[in-house]
Parts: sequence; C-alpha cells; structure tokens
Amino acid sequence: MKFKKFLKYIAFLLLIGCLGFLYSFSGKRNSNKKVTEIIIEFEAGDNQFLTHSMVNKLLIQNDTTVKNQAKSVINLYSLEKTVSENPYVENAAVFLTISGTLKSIIKQRTPVARIVDKKDSYYVDKQGVKIPLSSNYSARVMLVSGVKQEEEVKEILPLISFILQDNFLQKEVVGIEKFADDEYQFSVRSGNYKIDFGKLSEIDVKFKKLKAFYNKTFEDKTIEEYKTINLKYHNQVVCAK
Repeated sequence: MKFKKFLKYIAFLLLIGCLGFLYSFSGKRNSNKKVTEIIIEFEAGDNQFLTHSMVNKLLIQNDTTVKNQAKSVINLYSLEKTVSENPYVENAAVFLTISGTLKSIIKQRTPVARIVDKKDSYYVDKQGVKIPLSSNYSARVMLVSGVKQEEEVKEILPLISFILQDNFLQKEVVGIEKFADDEYQFSVRSGNYKIDFGKLSEIDVKFKKLKAFYNKTFEDKTIEEYKTINLKYHNQVVCAK
C-alpha cells in the first residue's frame, strides 16, 4: 500500500513537472512570436475625428511600428497610454492576441457644443473636456459664444445637457450666447428671432413656457411677427416685434 502511494506521489510530481515544462516552453515560444497584424476598431458612434492611419502613427515603439516586433518586447501599457492621451480619445484598450495580432479598440469623444471665441474655437464633450477642431471631421453641434473661462464652460453644461435630452429643443436651439450680466440668449432654427433666456435658473420652467408659447404661435403663425421672445419673467412670455 505504501509503495503504491509512493508511486502515485512520484507520478503526480512527474505530471506537475511535465506541465510546468510545457507551460514554460509554450510561454517562451509565444513571447518570441512576432506581431503579424495591427487591427484598429472604433466603437460605434458618429464621430470621425480619428482615422486608422492616425492611430497607426500612435502605435509606435522605439521610433518604429510594432509590426514584426517580438511580442515579448511590446510595452502594451505605454502604447495604450499614448493612444489614450490623444485629445479625441475618450477610452482606449490595446492588447495582444495569441495569434500575434495587436488590437486597439477606441472610443472617440462626443462633442456636445462648439465654443466660439475671437482667439480660439474648440469643441467640448459632456464632461467639459476640450476637443480641438479637426480637419478630418466637422461635428454638427450648437455654437456657444461669450464663454471664455473653463469655469464658464462647466457652468453652461447643465443647460446644454437639458437641450440635448429633448428631441424638439435639440433640433430647435442652434446657438447660445452669454452676455456680461450672466444672461443667455438663444439662436433658433425656426426663425430669425432670438430667445432671451436670462440667467441659468428655473431651466425646466422656462422651457415649458417656451413650448407652450410655440404651440400657440406656430399654429396661428404669429411667431413670424416677433424679433425677441423673453422668458425671464415669472409665469409669462414677453415678446418684442
């Protein structure tokens, strides 16, 4: 009985040793394998700021492409960090497959507005992150002027978010201008008139008043008579012809 147990113990050790050897051999063989292909995938979305060739230029290690380099020398952390730091990238994942393919999956930032200034012009996403303009792609978003400081951009984001969450407002409001007294005015798609929104207070109440006013004036076509629609006053809409 003891001898049989001893044989089983030896057999177990031999099995563990063989498995360890095979694992080590397989790992070494895999690490020496070269990168045969680079695949770049963009997550679903309308943005086209980045192209495959632009990302390929980011996947550089030691001043050369990672293709045909051994898998063991590829610094995935460094490559992923480089891609993630691109201003058009929100999230990026870079990894190697067993077959030797270097794969990069990228989610591009989604602009919600374009900040227009005399000195500069750029997009911002829903977190207020600055996105530079691109020669590859022009996003169709509302224009925002009169906003210069980063704090002012953060301040207006709830208003932009409210507009974008409403199907009608998203199509209607095409521009927002901030004035020195911290009041806002909208440019709209449906006419040449302006909407005086006032300060960023009671946002939902003001838009309810605007929709109710639209329902009436669109129906009788009197909307065409006005130059400004003022939402600043409590429980009323004041218009100027």
